[in-house]
Amino acid sequence: MALIHRATISPTKAELLGGWVPAQPWGATEVELVGAYRFDDPDGEVGIETHVLAAAGGQLLHAPLTYRGAPLAGAEPFLICTMEHSVLGRRWIYDATGDPVYADVLASVLLAGVVQAAEHVEGADAPREPTVRVTGSATGASEVPPLDGVVASSDGAATVMTCGDLRIVVRRRLDADASPADHESTLTGTWSGVEQPVLLAYVA
Repeated sequence: MALIHRATISPTKAELLGGWVPAQPWGATEVELVGAYRFDDPDGEVGIETHVLAAAGGQLLHAPLTYRGAPLAGAEPFLICTMEHSVLGRRWIYDATGDPVYADVLASVLLAGVVQAAEHVEGADAPREPTVRVTGSATGASEVPPLDGVVASSDGAATVMTCGDLRIVVRRRLDADASPADHESTLTGTWSGVEQPVLLAYVA
C-alpha cells in the first residue's frame, strides 16, 4: 500500500521532472504529467513512483523515481534533487533505474507476479484509482535471482539495468513499435486515452 500524504512539496513533481528530463539522453522538452503508478518497497522505507509524461510533439516518456529519507550511498549520478515535504521533511529524489530497491521490486514484478501498489490518500476511506494501470506478465512461477547491485546505462530510447545475471530494459520513449509479445517477462500499462497496453519494461 502506498500512503499518500496531504502535503506541500517543493519543488513539485512537475517542476523537478521539467528540469531533469530534458537533460537526459532520452529526454525531450516541455514535458507534462500524464499519469503515474506506484510499487511498494517491502521494507516500507523507499517511495517508488513512475511517471508517464507527454513532451512537445506528442512523444510519451517514462520516468521511474525513488523517494528516500536519506542519501543513497554511491548513487550520486542518479540524484535528481532534494525535495522539502511538509510531512516527511527533506527527501532525496533519484532516477530509480540506479536504485537497488527499485531493481529488486521491478524484478519481482517482472518475474514473480508482484502487482502495483494500492494508493491510499491520508484520511480517505477508500483507495484512489491510479492514473496509470500496470500489469506484469509473470504468473508467479519464476524465481527472482539474487541481484548483485545495479548498473544502469541509457541511450535515446531506453535504460538497461544490469543486476548480476539479470538484465532489465526500462523503456523511456513509449511508442507503438515495441510489442509485448516479443518478450517473455514484461510490464505493460494503460492510461486515459490509451486502451491498448503499452510496453514499459521487460527482461532482456
